[in-house]
Amino acid sequence: MKHQEIYSQAQLMELIAEIGFLPLLDSGISGYSAEEMVSADCRYAMLPDGGWDWPLWKWKGPIVTDGGVVYGKFFAGKAGFISRKWWPDFCNYRRSQHPVPAEGSIEQTILLTLQEQGSLITRELRAACGFTGPNMRSRFDAYITRLQMACRIVTEDFVYPTDRHGREYGWGWSLLTTPEQLYGREACLCRHTPEESFQAIMTHFRQFLTEASEKEIVRILK
Repeated sequence: MKHQEIYSQAQLMELIAEIGFLPLLDSGISGYSAEEMVSADCRYAMLPDGGWDWPLWKWKGPIVTDGGVVYGKFFAGKAGFISRKWWPDFCNYRRSQHPVPAEGSIEQTILLTLQEQGSLITRELRAACGFTGPNMRSRFDAYITRLQMACRIVTEDFVYPTDRHGREYGWGWSLLTTPEQLYGREACLCRHTPEESFQAIMTHFRQFLTEASEKEIVRILK
């Protein structure tokens, strides 16, 4: 995908508003990710003292809390941004592909816990749902990813631990919630059929991913 190089958080927000859908990291389509679109100075870099700097990683929190985009693992299980303009159609189509969690299922337990608690970081949600035994983390994360792909869970913000001086460090944890609680139920409603939503999204993608194949586009939308 050809686009002007991004040098700031504000420019990235403008791009997301313009194209509507943007994976954070490698999407499998050449040039189509925030990581590939930002300048070299904004990508991950190791520092001489052993630390790291990654402006793009730091931007994602303020972009999400600004309220103009939805963030989660939406693209073939990988994280990315979707503009609020396109969210109703995307949510409409994706939910049609993923049935409502069955009564008594783990997925339903996760959603009910979030509805009761409002928002939780992953490890808190995992403990609240009883996934505390050995080798439970990867199993639980798989459920969370599926629920994000189904547009039933989104990221509200990112929470970072702090050192004794009050300084944030580390990669941070996703603060998870449901889109209805974060944006309101109306934000997830759409006047189109799921097929109409899918065709509208496909038409839009073809306009800015002119060199990508139909198969490549469908892979990240399914």
